[in-house]
Amino acid sequence: MLQGIDPGFRLSIFIIAALFLLAITAAWIAPHDPENAQPQLRLKDPGGEYPLGTDHLGRCIFSRVVFGIRISLFIGLVVVLLSALIGTILGGAAGYFGGVLDETIMRVVDAFLSFPSIFLALAVIGFLGSGLSNLMLSIILVEWTGYARLVRSEVLSLQGREFLEAAKSLGASDLYIMSRHILPNILPSVLVMATLSVGYAILGAASLSFLGLGVQPPTPEWGSMMNDARPFIRSHPLMMVFPGTAITVTVLAFHLLGDGIREKLNPRSEVDKQQ
Repeated sequence: MLQGIDPGFRLSIFIIAALFLLAITAAWIAPHDPENAQPQLRLKDPGGEYPLGTDHLGRCIFSRVVFGIRISLFIGLVVVLLSALIGTILGGAAGYFGGVLDETIMRVVDAFLSFPSIFLALAVIGFLGSGLSNLMLSIILVEWTGYARLVRSEVLSLQGREFLEAAKSLGASDLYIMSRHILPNILPSVLVMATLSVGYAILGAASLSFLGLGVQPPTPEWGSMMNDARPFIRSHPLMMVFPGTAITVTVLAFHLLGDGIREKLNPRSEVDKQQ
């Protein structure tokens, strides 16, 4: 079934499917409670009952990495879903109606884009406080602008097309035209961007948690695990290597998936391959 598909695309599907499987079965796969601290077992080397060793509080690193998949995928998917929804609605309205609405929405987008994304996220968390919900909100406020600009440009490129003019001449409502004619045409581009954005959202969340501003201990999250491992990077570097590897593999898998989807949805790439 996957014959003829780019190897990187196949690899990404396999990795992402494995991540979702691990997230669903984490309670059965993890040998220990990821939040259970046992100081007498602190900093054990990998092996035996603790496949990846233990951290500075005696918690099973393997269990924490596995349960961290749930947090990372939840953050990535929710952030991308809400960002895409907000950006698609506002960008679609700006491109379709134009005029004052377009100017207002795009000036707001420009205002958000005038700040470096990490600074904007830090400002939101600094104002609202740390925690999972505030972490996701800060990333959403950074991500939605990209969808708004993409959707607006896609909608503008469709303006004046025969099928839109025909629908308008038949008296179709704006909502009908946008949902039945415009949305199906812009959805592939939004899907590609959303797939790529999952990796960025996971990486952004891990970065903020690494700074101590995201998910708070003892919740197992890869960024906070790397933050906990900083004092022990010389004596026990594996404490940082394992969650760091998990972040790298996950982000890379979503990027490969996005690239694969983009190639499949781009007719030019298929023509180039045939030639």
